Amino acid sequence: MLCVPHLQGKGFVVKGLRKSVVGKCCSLCQQLLLFILWLSSFQDVASLQTLIDPSHMSSTSELANPPTTELFEPIEISPAVIPRYPYPDESLPPMYPSFPTTYEPNLTGMCPVNFSAMSNIMGKTASDCSLPLAPLVGNVICCPQLGSLLHIFQGHYSINSDKLALQNAVANDCFSDIISILASRGANSTIPTLCSVKSSNLTGGSCQVKDVNIFEKTVNTSKLLEACSVVDPLKECCRPVCQPAIMEAALRISGTQMMLNENKNVVGETNHIDAINDCKGVVYSYLSRKLPPDVANTAFRILSACKVNKVCPLAFNQPSEVINACRNVAAPSPSCCSSLNTYIAGIQKQMLITNKQAIICATMFGSMLRKGGVMTNVYELCDVDLKDFSIQGCLLRSLPADVVFDNSTGYSFTCDLTDNIAAPWPSSSSMSSLSLCAPEMSLPALPTSETLKNPGCHGCTLEILVPIFSFFVFSTFLY
Repeated sequence: MLCVPHLQGKGFVVKGLRKSVVGKCCSLCQQLLLFILWLSSFQDVASLQTLIDPSHMSSTSELANPPTTELFEPIEISPAVIPRYPYPDESLPPMYPSFPTTYEPNLTGMCPVNFSAMSNIMGKTASDCSLPLAPLVGNVICCPQLGSLLHIFQGHYSINSDKLALQNAVANDCFSDIISILASRGANSTIPTLCSVKSSNLTGGSCQVKDVNIFEKTVNTSKLLEACSVVDPLKECCRPVCQPAIMEAALRISGTQMMLNENKNVVGETNHIDAINDCKGVVYSYLSRKLPPDVANTAFRILSACKVNKVCPLAFNQPSEVINACRNVAAPSPSCCSSLNTYIAGIQKQMLITNKQAIICATMFGSMLRKGGVMTNVYELCDVDLKDFSIQGCLLRSLPADVVFDNSTGYSFTCDLTDNIAAPWPSSSSMSSLSLCAPEMSLPALPTSETLKNPGCHGCTLEILVPIFSFFVFSTFLY
């Protein structure tokens, strides 16, 4: 616009020529404007550089020194600045930051295993079984990880001995050293009792085959390794591949497979059942011998998750008060909801559970209420959610998870579901119909053109167009 009056004054009245000259003049003006802006920024940089004496260059140590004045004290970011729990006589709440006390373990010196080669898996187990959290996450995280560690230890021991299990005396010493090392890294020293494990778990028990050579002659090891080298966490629990392979190997080395082939009855015979379980431990030991520790640990944790998520670990007392208060309720009742919420608040304090366990627990408790005569869905009347069955409303993932230690925040873990998802009310007082595995034919249908539309994203197109439009506007100003 600045060029047009000037060109008119010079008599440029030819329409086409006028437009051409105006365009060239405006282009020159824009370039001149950009040059002036660049020059001013260059001058600012130059003026800043002149403030510094070029003859003096600060050393790295001088630049790192803090100001000498007392007004600038260093800011300490460490666990020491986190406020301590104000009630020392009471136990820490589960979500309060806590930090382990580590020390050098006192070992027996009689266990013929190099524990430094298992440092990573030992550290993971120590975190998962940390002193303050072990009782709360024992069923879901700590005990499955401890069991995996013991299997991997057996496999590591067998590399130099060709034995898939330990002798009793060696097992006692090694088990003692394992617990001592874990405790020295911040683990709860009571985890053997918490997880119901002992040194005999390392011995193979009553399993007949413990020698590597005999094992490989008896079992189809290629089939076993193929099935368990990569375990699919989304399919294994409902369409298992590794679990049947382990059971088949355990049946073979226990001698039970031969009895089954001869049509002998082994159901109900405790000795044979114990032998099968002991032989499954030997199979785990062989897998640990052949697989890398991290691969074996991942596989074992997935297999444990399949087992853990089939059972509700909470202990339910007889809900007599809830039944009496809610038996004839058809609408929201203060007395019923108060009694129900009090009962659930009591069982919630037991431990952290997974989302799948919460479904089973809610269904189990609902079945107990239905057996007592409560036919109305009191979960819906009293706004009972799945998360209400776990400590502080935190439901852990059904897939394997670990406790993570950080120097700033202490121990932490991830809660999977914290939304208000209604607890399922059972259709009957029986638990036999409950299944968390959907049949193949009940999978959702493929999306159609109608279902592809997202009703919750009305403004998505606008959000995309705004930055594009802004880009073109900005480009117009520059060019």
